[in-house]
Amino acid sequence: MKLWKTFSIQRREDISYYDTSGKFEAERFAAQLDQLICEEMASKGKSGVMFLCIGTDRSTGDSLGPLIGHKLRRRRLRGAAVIGTLDKPVHAMNLELYARYIRSNYPDYVVVAIDASVGSPDHVGFVTLGKGALQPGLGVSKELEAIGDISITGIVGGCNSRDPVMLQSVRLSMVMKIADCICESIYLVERFWENAAII
Repeated sequence: MKLWKTFSIQRREDISYYDTSGKFEAERFAAQLDQLICEEMASKGKSGVMFLCIGTDRSTGDSLGPLIGHKLRRRRLRGAAVIGTLDKPVHAMNLELYARYIRSNYPDYVVVAIDASVGSPDHVGFVTLGKGALQPGLGVSKELEAIGDISITGIVGGCNSRDPVMLQSVRLSMVMKIADCICESIYLVERFWENAAII
């Protein structure tokens, strides 16, 4: 059975937007992410969390996922697994292989899929968070398997161009800022879990 192929979870619901160019609301983002994870765990009887960071280190605009995976791995999250780093990226060529690996080895994990995306020009630099699977590759006209229970995207370009070459001209400084904002929020979620374990 393909966990992420069912139509009921392919569309993302109630997407929230967070601006990373101004004062990023890390606490609000973390609280919403924590709530979505708890809801997924309760409704589907899952007991673990995985951050699946999608993208490639060969393209600046598409390096958001591997950068986040690299940062999370270095942090050594105690309450979650991380797949997709600069050393071992998850991208179009191996996504299906990793999807099978996750289904067989982490069936009881809530999967938080993280990827770069394109959006309206006024949303470039924003981060989105929502319930439902992520559809990697849509911004550059690729059809890849929808994956994840919760999705986080960093909008790195405007959707007026679906050219994969556009991702090469994205400023690394913006990608790094988005990555730092997402990681800061995930670290806060980890702190929530640690505090809950103490109580």
